Amino acid sequence: MLYLCATPIGNLEDMTFRAVRILREVDLIAAEDTRRTRKLLTHFDIHTPLIRFDENCKASATEKILQRLRAGESVAVVSDAGLPAICDPGADLVRLAIDAGINVCPIPGANAALSALICSGLDTTRFLFVGFAPKKRQIAASCWKDFRQSTQR
Repeated sequence: MLYLCATPIGNLEDMTFRAVRILREVDLIAAEDTRRTRKLLTHFDIHTPLIRFDENCKASATEKILQRLRAGESVAVVSDAGLPAICDPGADLVRLAIDAGINVCPIPGANAALSALICSGLDTTRFLFVGFAPKKRQIAASCWKDFRQSTQR
């Protein structure tokens, strides 16, 4: 089983009981940032083996993870914060796991986009997520302008 395990966005108390249990029970944790994940695991006294799984090592880590899944082991994927497979290498792994007949199970929890939406005061009956805004203000402003123009057509 491949688990997609949500992690807290900023407050460790946002970690779910189920996520802690899964991270203790799996054979391996694949983490976008092992330093950050190690802090989380230490806080919850979790001693599961950990490997790096980010854009820089995506190809080699994906193959290692798939080999272990095919061998019957269970793996949890975590991102820096929030849900894995949203704008990170977990999405490619999920597609490959499904193609290989491996079950994929979400372990829900913190979600940055939805957290921002529900406290924004915007209408939440209908919304569109088009990715995270760039970190540089000038690029972010340009993207927002392009998005507004595309939705007015």
